[in-house]
Amino acid sequence: MRYCIIFAYDGTAYHGWQLQPNAPTVQRALEEALRMVLRADVGVVGAGRTDTGVHARMMACHFDYEKELDCAHLAFKLNCLLPSDIAVSEVKAVADDWHARFSAIARTYQYYIITRKDAFLHPYALRLYFPLDVERMNEAARLLLTHDDFGCFCKSHSDNKTNLCTVTEAQWTTTDDGTLVFRITANRFLRNMVRAIVGTLLEVGKGKMSIDDFRQVLLSGKRTEAGESVPAKGLFLQEITYP
Repeated sequence: MRYCIIFAYDGTAYHGWQLQPNAPTVQRALEEALRMVLRADVGVVGAGRTDTGVHARMMACHFDYEKELDCAHLAFKLNCLLPSDIAVSEVKAVADDWHARFSAIARTYQYYIITRKDAFLHPYALRLYFPLDVERMNEAARLLLTHDDFGCFCKSHSDNKTNLCTVTEAQWTTTDDGTLVFRITANRFLRNMVRAIVGTLLEVGKGKMSIDDFRQVLLSGKRTEAGESVPAKGLFLQEITYP
């Protein structure tokens, strides 16, 4: 039988989602907790991988187990064993062909920026010390919806087979407390893609890059033409959409 786990995590203490030798990862913590509850070696398959320091408000994974499980009880036991920065919201039985990664039709990320000193937000947002032209940044962000090759925003030497992505949402908004939020939705994302997009859009917001310059970056397909990647701490995997 196949089961899905929906959970969230603060990525500060982890070297990303995916298993790595001699490094703490979210996948390792989850598999260790499952092993203790089920008393069996169980591997999980995640909906994607997040880099070191990136957070997730919603993440999904699946695993196979030969016996029928009490899903509510398993969720309770996992939360008892997992560290406080990983929280399971649901465990449910799914179809045998359901896949945490390949069954997803969209993913949404949000990046947070603050322009003031904040004792509570500073671990989860990038602090800037200069004004930004948000209207121009949104004008540039709209170009992402008309493009499909995002090689210019992909980390060099990545193992992805294609740079093609379909972006359906890309917008900057400002919350009531002045926090600047970039929200982007696509069917898939390349490694480091969102952080590179944000870093390049900030160049537009600072007036160091024109809208046409941003367009030319997209057309170039070269990572060297885009801006620097912003720090991981402000990035959240916000939502994964399944049919």
